[in-house]
Parts: sequence; C-alpha cells; structure tokens
Amino acid sequence: MIKNMGLIDRIIRVVLAVVVGILYLADQISGAAAVILGILAVVFVITSAAGFCPLYLPFKIKTRK
Repeated sequence: MIKNMGLIDRIIRVVLAVVVGILYLADQISGAAAVILGILAVVFVITSAAGFCPLYLPFKIKTRK
C-alpha cells in the first residue's frame, strides 16, 4: 500500500470521527444514523492511521505531496 493521504486529509478524518463519537455519547444521534456514522468514523480512523484510502485508487487521487 502506497500512502495516498496527506496530513490535512488525515486530520480532518480524525476530527470528524471524534465529532461523531461526541454526538453519540451526548445522545444527539441514535438508531440507524448512529450505526452508519459509527462505522464511517471507524473507517476514517483506520484509513487515517494507515495513511491510505482505497477509494482514492480508482480515481487516482492523492492528497499527499
């Protein structure tokens, strides 16, 4: 896996994951929305930690310089 995510992209994804977590803990989201956003938040954290987003490959997107 070649890293294709830049620092800003990774930071934005982690911040969004944290926001989803806070909203869930504050009971602002629940039900299907909480499950979908929770899964998305986990994916964001994993891709940020790896520095690689598989969805960028078909579109040849690289946010890393």
